[in-house]
Amino acid sequence: MRDLDEKALRAKDKKALLGPDIDLDAYHSEPVSHEYVRDLGILSQADKDRMILAGVDADEKERSGTYVQKDSAVIHARSGQDGLEVIPIKDALQQYDWVKDYYWKLIAVDTDKYTARAKLALHNGYVIRASAGSKVVYPVQACLYLEKEGLSQNVHNIIIAEEGSELHIITGCATAAHVQRGLHVGISEFYVKKNAKLSFTMIHHFAEEMMVRPRSVGVVEEGGLFLNNYVCMKPVKSLQTYPTTYLDGKGAVARFHSLLVGSPGSEMDVGGRIVLRAPETRAEIISRAITNGGNIIARGDLVGEVPGVKAHLECRGLILNKGSIHAIPELEGKVDGVEMSHEAAVGKIAQDEILYLMSRGLSEDEATATIVRGFLSVDIPGLPAQLKAQIDRAVEQSDQDMM
Repeated sequence: MRDLDEKALRAKDKKALLGPDIDLDAYHSEPVSHEYVRDLGILSQADKDRMILAGVDADEKERSGTYVQKDSAVIHARSGQDGLEVIPIKDALQQYDWVKDYYWKLIAVDTDKYTARAKLALHNGYVIRASAGSKVVYPVQACLYLEKEGLSQNVHNIIIAEEGSELHIITGCATAAHVQRGLHVGISEFYVKKNAKLSFTMIHHFAEEMMVRPRSVGVVEEGGLFLNNYVCMKPVKSLQTYPTTYLDGKGAVARFHSLLVGSPGSEMDVGGRIVLRAPETRAEIISRAITNGGNIIARGDLVGEVPGVKAHLECRGLILNKGSIHAIPELEGKVDGVEMSHEAAVGKIAQDEILYLMSRGLSEDEATATIVRGFLSVDIPGLPAQLKAQIDRAVEQSDQDMM
């Protein structure tokens, strides 16, 4: 694996990411105990309802495996398919020497104070690995659930798609209905090996006063495919995330898709960077953002380091009711022969579109809702039907909330 030039990465992240400096002492990290459950069916209906809004089904229908962490405690972890491992990271570090080859290898502990907290006050997190050549039929689901008011939930996740494997993951981060305030610190390291395919879909369903600081880096080897999807359509106080992926092998491909809704009082700084540093690599970053009173910074950064790479960035924003959207597309070609492009647009719903739909029998609210749904309906190639259904559900719910 190539040198990831962590100093340069840290320097750019500090320059790029905006948002309030969080007082970590205002959130406690003391462990919160919960009993392990073999059957998620015994969870309260309130917990099930909150989890399903983040894409996690307590009935485990059409799921290949499940990981659920409530506050700091792992309450459920299982694999339902050969060739698939779903392990709490603390257990994995104790039981398997190979995990140490992946733990804190893509992200430096001293990147910022949030990565440091994840290392020094680690609660848990998961290791999900598909063995070489295995095909995970149904998605693996993981839920990071916050029930304790004022908790800093500190997790570290490692996802590995071994050579020739296919792995689909849906991760839902959610808070209990009574929780208003908390901090989520999440470290994720992604490894997509030769000719492997990994799709990772993150759905956030947090409380209005939540502070959220994910940090993630991935590496894709020769012929590998990495689909990284992020959906956040619920109020959140402050969200700051800027995942980076390195395309290190010939013909590697990465696609980032994000769907954002900024509610009143929300501050979102969301982006992504893909570094193309091997021949014939391809990358795509597509962002859709709607503000209904919140402030959104939508970023994208594509870096071409070798000739013959192709990359495209598309960022579109829609302002419904006050708020702001700041689109920051970046292209960086370091050699001759790179092919890179971008599109960016921010605006409001055209009145003639609303009038046309109203002339077809829709009310003004129905017409606006139809346009919003169409705007958020981004086609994500390669997603299993189950993951597509979860994203469609999140879009539909968000549409109802805004209208």
